[in-house]
Amino acid sequence: MKSDAEPDVQVALIGDLVGSRRSTSRTEVQQHLVAALAIANETTSAIQPLAPTIGDEFQGVYAEVGSALRASLVVRLALPADVDCRCGIGVGTLEIVGTSEYGHTQDGPAWWAARDAIVEAKRRESGQHKQLRSWFAVSDQVAADTGGGELDADLVNGFLLCRDELVSRLDARQRRLVLGVLRGTSQKELAASEGISPSAVSQSLRRAGAFAIIGATELQGGGAGPRAAGRSTAP
Repeated sequence: MKSDAEPDVQVALIGDLVGSRRSTSRTEVQQHLVAALAIANETTSAIQPLAPTIGDEFQGVYAEVGSALRASLVVRLALPADVDCRCGIGVGTLEIVGTSEYGHTQDGPAWWAARDAIVEAKRRESGQHKQLRSWFAVSDQVAADTGGGELDADLVNGFLLCRDELVSRLDARQRRLVLGVLRGTSQKELAASEGISPSAVSQSLRRAGAFAIIGATELQGGGAGPRAAGRSTAP
């Protein structure tokens, strides 16, 4: 039985922008990031909502792996097509060890695992998995406690390899459409905003494999935020 003093296992997410230093306006890139994080926070339940930290990095904390996976996808889709991000997701315990002008200073295995994950994602990008932007890691303690059952990192990372490959192939409109569905916008509303027919929305999503991205994200579970939970996704 877990004692009252034992910290809860949580899911930490660390993200950073990819190639932002090549941008001619870093201020504009940062504004895009803040806007993308806001969309992720309104569509995904979090213990600690995503927020910028230092430089190009951002971070958040979730109760469920599915929520962190969803948030990492929403941020990427919400960024402009010429801006991308990389995310590391880690499971473990964490604790507040102090405070600073950026808020609570945190440490612990969840953050270490998330840092290891983002380093691994970057390493794999330089190899065969050029489109990979996310990786998942479980702290040693949690892995030992669960025996690799509920939190099988290989299964999650297999999902991320496929998901990120599909997302990387989306054009700008397809990214907007997938994001719209995840935000709870109906296909009829998306059609109106894009100036196309509802059938064209459906065809575009189908051709891009977007329904696989959306369906797999829903199967991963995790809590949707108030905006997504309160909207209908019906055509």
